[in-house]
Amino acid sequence: MPSHNPMCFGCGPDAPNGLHFDARAGEGMAIAGEMIVEPHFEGGPGMIHGGILSSAFDEIMGMNVMLMGVTAVTAVLNVDFAKPIQLGSRLRFSTEILGTQRRKVYVRAVAHLIDDEGRSGDEVGGAHGLFIVVDPSIHFRESRARSQFASPRFGA
Repeated sequence: MPSHNPMCFGCGPDAPNGLHFDARAGEGMAIAGEMIVEPHFEGGPGMIHGGILSSAFDEIMGMNVMLMGVTAVTAVLNVDFAKPIQLGSRLRFSTEILGTQRRKVYVRAVAHLIDDEGRSGDEVGGAHGLFIVVDPSIHFRESRARSQFASPRFGA
């Protein structure tokens, strides 16, 4: 999945302390992504910060909505923290669109640990999100001028 902004914390390849997701479109309207839990994501001793995991879920679900060809913003994000995630872990995320209603898009995602052979292991978290489709030329009209990197797709 291409980045909408190279400096985006979630998907930007040039964000120095970003998530650095490797996300790919799957079958139908699904997205799969992987990330490494870097040392600068630490919350509790030796563990990922819950806000980082929340950001990762928000990002991967937002990518899933972008796959629909619309621009949408997060309205609701619910995260279930199932198990502690140690620094250095590799995580695999998968998402799916649950449905749409007018401007609302409902999405869910799960995260699993990846073992040394690259197989998905224990589920460590899950999330549900509600995204609202917006007109980027209106929604980002005032804030876009502050960005040096935003894609023209987000309102000229």
